[in-house]
Amino acid sequence: MGEIVVNVGLENHVDRRIVERGISGDPVRATRLDGIVDTGAVMLVLPQNVVERLGLESIRTAIVTYADERREERPVVGPVAIEVCGRAMVTECMVGPPLSEPLIGQIVLEGLDLVADCANRTLAPRTPDYPTLKIK
Repeated sequence: MGEIVVNVGLENHVDRRIVERGISGDPVRATRLDGIVDTGAVMLVLPQNVVERLGLESIRTAIVTYADERREERPVVGPVAIEVCGRAMVTECMVGPPLSEPLIGQIVLEGLDLVADCANRTLAPRTPDYPTLKIK
C-alpha cells in the first residue's frame, strides 16, 4: 500500500486575525504544500523551514517517539490554519527537521472528519457538508 499525499493550505492564524481587525495591512503569511497523511501521527508536523516562512511562534515543547522508538524533545508552534479537502481548522503543529516531509496526523483528520482510505490512497470527508464530531 502506498502513502496518501494531499495538497494543503497553511497560514499564520495570528496574521489573519490582525488583518481582519484592520490592525495591519501586511500580507498574511501563507503557503500551499503536499503533505503525507500519517494515521500513526497525532499532530500536524511541519518542517522547520515552513514554520519559519509562516512565522509561527513557539508555544511549548513535547517529547516525540519515532517509529524506531527514539525519543526527542521538539518545539510545538502555532496557531496555524490548515485547509485540506475543502475543510479548514486552526491547530498547533510540531516542528520537524528542516526540509522534512509534512505530516497530517490524527488531530487534523478527526477535527475535519476526514477518512483515510489507504487501499485507494485517498483522503475524503466522511460527510459531504460539514464535519460530524463525536462527543461522549
